Amino acid sequence: MKTDNIQDIYELSPVQKGLLFHSLYAPELGLYFFQLSHTLRGNLNLVAFERAWEKVIERHTALRTGFYWEEIDKPLQVVYKKIKLPLEQYDWRGINPVEQQKRLKSFLDSNRQRGFDFSQQSLIRLILIRLADDAYEFIFSKHHLILDGWSHSLVVKDFARHYAAFCQGKEPPSEPGSCFGDYINWLQQRDIAKAEAFWRQALKGVKSSTLLNNLYVDNLSNQEERYDEEVIYLSEATTAALQSLARQHRITINTLVQGAWAILLSYYTGKTNVVYGCTLSARPLDLADAESMIGTFVNSLPVAVEVDAEAFLLPWLQQFQAYQVEMRHYDYTPLTQIQGWSEMPRGVPMFESIVVFENYPVAEVLKGEQGELEVLDSGYLYKTNYPLTVVGYPGSRLGLGINYDFRRFDTATIVGILEHFRIVLQSMATNPEVRLKDLSLLTADEQHMTFMWEQEATFDLSFAA
Repeated sequence: MKTDNIQDIYELSPVQKGLLFHSLYAPELGLYFFQLSHTLRGNLNLVAFERAWEKVIERHTALRTGFYWEEIDKPLQVVYKKIKLPLEQYDWRGINPVEQQKRLKSFLDSNRQRGFDFSQQSLIRLILIRLADDAYEFIFSKHHLILDGWSHSLVVKDFARHYAAFCQGKEPPSEPGSCFGDYINWLQQRDIAKAEAFWRQALKGVKSSTLLNNLYVDNLSNQEERYDEEVIYLSEATTAALQSLARQHRITINTLVQGAWAILLSYYTGKTNVVYGCTLSARPLDLADAESMIGTFVNSLPVAVEVDAEAFLLPWLQQFQAYQVEMRHYDYTPLTQIQGWSEMPRGVPMFESIVVFENYPVAEVLKGEQGELEVLDSGYLYKTNYPLTVVGYPGSRLGLGINYDFRRFDTATIVGILEHFRIVLQSMATNPEVRLKDLSLLTADEQHMTFMWEQEATFDLSFAA
C-alpha cells in the first residue's frame, strides 16, 4: 500500500463486516459478486466512454476503495486518491455470431470465477467486448461490499450524464461527488439502546426459524454448487388492479408482495407466526444527501409476521406496512446484534428465505440517456448466502423471481411456488375484502385434486354407512 495515494481510512459498516465475513469464509461460492451484462448497439464513442467512467470513479469514494483485515484489530476500508481505470477491452469481430455467444457464456463464467481481491484499489471491473462494428457487450462486475443496487443505478446514471456530455464535446455541469465516509460517521452516532428496545419487542416470542424443509428435495444434496433463477410476470390487468388497490388503500406494491410471501410461508409450514428476511435500502432519513450517496447501505433484516387466518386482508396489510415503516427507523442495525437480542438460539439462521424488491432500473437509465446507443438486452447474476431469495420486479407487468440454491430445491418446486405466488396476488387484487383464510392459494389442478379427494372421502363414508 502506497500511503501517498491514500485519501481516507475508516471502519466498515456492520453490513460490510457481514459481507466480508461470508465472502472470505467461502470464497469458492462467489457470494455477493454481482455481474451485469448489457448488449449495446449503435455508434459507441470509445473516447467518451472511457472519459465518462474515469470521471465517475473520480467523483465517488466507494469506487476507489479496498479492504484490509489481516494482522489488524478490526477490518478497515481504504479510499485511494487515484486508481487506474479498471476497464478491459476485447475485439471479437472476426468470430462468427454463434461462436461469439458460446465464447461469451464461457467468458462470463470465468469472469465470475475470478472474483475480486478485496485489497484491490477498486472492486468494480468494466469489460467491453466489440462484437461487430456497431455492437458491443458491456459487462459490469462489482462486489456488494462497495455498491448496493440503488447505488449501482446512481453510478450508471452518472456515467450516462457524463457520456452524453462528452459525446457533444461539452463538460457536464459540476456536481459534488459522494463520500461514503459520511455514512460511517453517521452510523457511529446512533443510539443502539433504542434499536435494541425495538427489535426485542418486534421478535418477542420468536424462538425458531421458519424452515422450508418440507420443500427441499433430498436427492439434490450431492449436486454441484449452483444457483438458478425462475421468473414469471403477472398480466398487465392483474398488475394494474394491484396498483389501483395499493393507491386506494395507501399500501405499497412491496407490502403486497411481502404479505403474499408471508401467507405462502404460513401455508407451506403450517405456522401462524413466520419469519423471513427483508432487504431494506437503509438510507438514513436524517443524513444529508443520503439518497444520492454511493456505497453499500442495504441491510437484510428479520420480519416476524402473524398470519391470522381470521384477519381481514386489508387491515392486516395496513398494520403490516405500519410495522415496516417503524422498522425503517432501525434498519441500520446489524443482523448479528438483532439475533443476540432475540429469543432464537445462537448459531441458527434467523431466516432461510429473503425478499428483495428491485426498484433501480439500470437498463432504463442507459436507454434513456444514450442517444444513438441502443440497449438491446440486459442480464445479471448474483448469489447470496440464503437458499431462497424472492425478488419483485416492478413495471407494467409485475415480475416475481426466485433465486434458489439448486442443492436444496428443484426447478419444479420453484415453478410451483411462483404459481402459488401469482394466484395469491391475483386473489388479493380481485377480492381484497376477504379474510386471509379465504384467499385463493391453489392452482386449478390442485383445486380439482382437492375436490376429487373430498368426493372420494364422501363416497367412502357413505359406503361404510
